[in-house]
Amino acid sequence: MMTSLFDPTTLGAIDVANRVVMAPLTRNRATEDDAPMEMHVDYYRQRASAGLIITEATQISPEGKGYAWTPGIHSDVQVERWKAVTDAVHAAGGKIVLQLWHVGRISHTSLQADGKDPVAPSAVQAEGVQTFDGEKMVQVSAPRALEAPEIQRIVGDFRKATLNAKAAGFDGVEVHAANGYLIDQFLKDGPNRRADAYGGSFENRVKLLGEVLDAVIGAWDPARVGVRISPFSAANAAEDSRPKALAEFVVDYLAGRGLAYLHMVEGQTGGPRDAAGLTPEILTDLRARFDGAWMGNNGYDRDLAMAQVEDGAVDAVAFGRPFIANPDLVLRLREGAHMNEGNPETYYGGGRDGFTDYPFLRDEAA
Repeated sequence: MMTSLFDPTTLGAIDVANRVVMAPLTRNRATEDDAPMEMHVDYYRQRASAGLIITEATQISPEGKGYAWTPGIHSDVQVERWKAVTDAVHAAGGKIVLQLWHVGRISHTSLQADGKDPVAPSAVQAEGVQTFDGEKMVQVSAPRALEAPEIQRIVGDFRKATLNAKAAGFDGVEVHAANGYLIDQFLKDGPNRRADAYGGSFENRVKLLGEVLDAVIGAWDPARVGVRISPFSAANAAEDSRPKALAEFVVDYLAGRGLAYLHMVEGQTGGPRDAAGLTPEILTDLRARFDGAWMGNNGYDRDLAMAQVEDGAVDAVAFGRPFIANPDLVLRLREGAHMNEGNPETYYGGGRDGFTDYPFLRDEAA
């Protein structure tokens, strides 16, 4: 029988009821101590019909923070608040993993302890990139290059964050190695100008990702660990001179590790699917190189998602913004129903308006 977008499957050790995944969505609604709020419990519970929820990007340490009002997973209160979220999702029959995040150079001194400079593989500023400092949009600060001994501290932060996610009741974690944040900055030769063991060749530039994965897998079953990559995207001014070759190297590097899934941003994040020369043929080749579950992301609508799953091109599809305005997105996709339109003015920051108040299809029918 033909596989459907709405059929159950297994992502590593995570059994999911369908192949519709809620992609990570930064919403800038955390408390001053970078913890989820009570409304996060409702927000994620409302979307528990997704086969899998990937949380909003969550910083592994204070240093990893790049935007105001984003949550962390490095303090006891954060773990406690996230536990309320996972309990609610599980009670509603859902599965949820935490996305582990270090922004690297995509930060501002006002968001760093004691006003320190953000860290990066090299002292190369992300030109034209802004962040939110809690009051206004500002140009990200010029970073300083990490010293080699410091990198092990960051690797340790990923391990501790994984243990905290496990304690908070998550079903797994996703290592954020995409969209121009720290690990992606190391992977790409635009932001990575290092001349040591972490720069230059693909083998060197993938070293941080490998060390992070070793630490995370050492803290939890690899079948509960996913990885997100975006080799063809120039998000946050992170570009590579050979994106196809980089993609092939990274996918080959990740294969054979027993991961839960590989989450691929296909093309430019939030932009064209054919960015940097990406073609369907290249995607087919990349998929064939990986021995685990493959999660597609970027520009999917109902027809494309259903076709890609039926053809075996992907095992699951991550939807981002459609989940903001449609908490029951799975039902709407299944029935081919109309979609609520989101309000961009409430995407980032604020309270429950535009967060937990979008209508469900069944409520509209009633």
